[in-house]
Amino acid sequence: MKDILAEIVQHKISEVAARKKVRSMEELERSPMFGRDVFSLRSFLRQPGRTGIIAEFKRRSPSRGLINGTAGVQDVTTAYARNGASGLSVLTDQEFFGGSMDDLQQARAVNNIPILRKDFVIDAYQIAEAKAIGADVILLIAECLTKEEVKYLSSFADNLGLEVLLEMHSGEQLEKITPHTHLIGINNRDLKTFKVDIYRSMELLKQIPDSYSKVAESGMDDPDTIITLHKAGFDGFLIGEHFMKAENPGSAFESFSQTLKQKLAAI
Repeated sequence: MKDILAEIVQHKISEVAARKKVRSMEELERSPMFGRDVFSLRSFLRQPGRTGIIAEFKRRSPSRGLINGTAGVQDVTTAYARNGASGLSVLTDQEFFGGSMDDLQQARAVNNIPILRKDFVIDAYQIAEAKAIGADVILLIAECLTKEEVKYLSSFADNLGLEVLLEMHSGEQLEKITPHTHLIGINNRDLKTFKVDIYRSMELLKQIPDSYSKVAESGMDDPDTIITLHKAGFDGFLIGEHFMKAENPGSAFESFSQTLKQKLAAI
């Protein structure tokens, strides 16, 4: 099976190198958004009246191709926020996911909840970019970073006031958790086989210290799955394709959210 993650990372290295030549780190630090106070995703995940869902805006993916080519980022993300999302996730990778930093900036302009820059971060420059465009949280993927790289990048983000979501897929990656990785994401989908197994994720969850917020990722397409994961100890639920593949992602989220809230109230 083609290693798409390795291909993405290789492309990202050259992409970031090219962007550095266009805009320096010092220029990023002078951006108007760089000095703003960020929203805490950890806090929003625990706010009463919210769903714990981090709802994603994603146009396409390498595995599914085009998911939604017509939805507008501001319309979709404001609908997510209005209907109880605890956070937003915005893809900024252009080559493989059809996203852009402009998408995140547009979402930031109309929303006052935490926004995760969803990308393949391999360089501190991308973290400074995230701060400059209005992100509150950055994603680090344990699968494509060494323990030392996670330590450095998470510390760099923390020093900028950004929260870090560290995504992992196996017990071997637990050693990469650092004090500056504020949230731990467990991907229910194996990146090599693409198989979804929430119960494997629930077993891995037991090995993560209570001091970290835990986020389930991928493969959640009904409220009952959210409730199962919530009972297991997950604080957040990152949902990407399920809403975006609907003709109206905002309406799809509203319906999902209402059902989830009713079921949670009955627990």
